[in-house]
Amino acid sequence: MPRAVLFDLYNTLVSSGPDSDRHAVAQSMGADLGVDPSTYADLYHQVYPQRFVGALGDLEATVRAVARMAGGEPTDAAVRLAAARRMTLFRRLLWPSGPTLAALDSLRAGGWRVGLVSNCSAETPELWKRTPFATRFDAVGFSCELGVVKPDPAIFLAVCSFLGVAPGECLYVGDGADNELSGAANLGMAVVRTEEYVPADSAWPRDRIATLAELGPIVDGARRSRVIDPQARSPRSAPAG
Repeated sequence: MPRAVLFDLYNTLVSSGPDSDRHAVAQSMGADLGVDPSTYADLYHQVYPQRFVGALGDLEATVRAVARMAGGEPTDAAVRLAAARRMTLFRRLLWPSGPTLAALDSLRAGGWRVGLVSNCSAETPELWKRTPFATRFDAVGFSCELGVVKPDPAIFLAVCSFLGVAPGECLYVGDGADNELSGAANLGMAVVRTEEYVPADSAWPRDRIATLAELGPIVDGARRSRVIDPQARSPRSAPAG
């Protein structure tokens, strides 16, 4: 019987924002650090695989490492300024809407365990602690802290372990990036695609929602039926994230 709901973060609970905003902020960071802004922005994007597994350290260490890749040797003050720009952007992105918080509160009131599985870099777990999300999740799994990214089974299994549930007792909700839906389905989770921020480009999976407010009937149906949607076991139809 399903007991827990696991969520993706960006483009599921909150928008990841336009790529142009992140690029513009990265360019400003490069200027702060005394390196070519465009070079810095391009490098910052290119190292996202390392950032997502925490390989470059915390945010300030990452900012400094990328500046050195761009040929710079920034001062501590410049690193702090550049890091603050990134934090300002993500502080805005990570603030949830009222309806999203209401949907999470409804799940918890209904007895569901609630977990997070996020591919992200160092600023996200730092900011998470100061958002309204922090008290609404029973367990969180940030890739930069666990050292593994979706769709690797290890990150899903880590959060299941934190929650004390088996994968087959979970529903996973996400926009489909990083092959997360097929990754969750491969472990026996029911999967639900959210289209609130990113339109779906595939007919799979069948269950999908336009906003988190629509999740309630799906999870209630899963609880009543006590079965996992068999269509969620067909990850070959899933789009690439």
